[in-house]
This record gives sequence, structure tokens and C-alpha cells, in this order.
Amino acid sequence: MKGKNNIAIGFLVMGLFMAYGFLLIYLRDFAPDKAAWIDSYIKGEHFESRLAHVHGNLFSLLNVVIGYLLLHFNSRLKNTNVISWLAIIGILMPVGILAEIYFSAPPFLVLIGAISMTISVIWLGFSFLKLSSEK
Repeated sequence: MKGKNNIAIGFLVMGLFMAYGFLLIYLRDFAPDKAAWIDSYIKGEHFESRLAHVHGNLFSLLNVVIGYLLLHFNSRLKNTNVISWLAIIGILMPVGILAEIYFSAPPFLVLIGAISMTISVIWLGFSFLKLSSEK
């Protein structure tokens, strides 16, 4: 069932990035060095961590939507397997941001994920443009 994995992975990753949001709230409001965290609000690791949080939830939601559409239009669309995998690979973008912050990883995961998700969304858009209105 093409799309099922997108929905499952989308919800699981969304849950993880939501939990990461609670960590960000802790660091901003309750951590012993919260003043330093607040002072770096628009720059550095704090900014990057918020980017990861937002993009992680966005890309997770996109996977849920893409998965739902692939499940319901699977028989009428072409290349659904490729679109599905590209969307899943897109999750590497926010994961890559976290890898940069916490492990000083190079940004290649961010680029791979961003490009994959963009291609997936555009490809699905063109697929729907080509879709005939007949069942």
C-alpha cells in the first residue's frame, strides 16, 4: 500500500519533533541558563534548533498528506513509489539540521532532504495536473 509508510513515518517523526519542542520550551523557560538561551534567540544553535523543529513538523505533515493522497489515488497516478520514497527521504532535512547542531555534521543531509521533499511535492503536483477527471 503505497502511502501507508509515509503516513506512519510522518506521524512518528512529528511526535518526535513535537517532543523536541518541549525541550526547546524547557531551555527557554526553565533551564538554569535560560537567559543565555533567550539572548541567542535569533542566531546560532537556538535559531537552528527552531528551524529543525518547524521543518520537522512541516515535513512530517507533508508525508501524512502525501501518503493519504497516494493511498487514495494510487491506481490513477504514475510513479507513486518514487514520490513516496522522495517524501520519506525529505525527513533528512530537519534531521540533518539537528545533526549539524549536536554532532557538527556537514550539511549534506539537509540538502538531500530538502531537494528530495521539493522534488516529491512538485512531482505529485504535476501528477495531479495530468490526472484525468474520469474514474
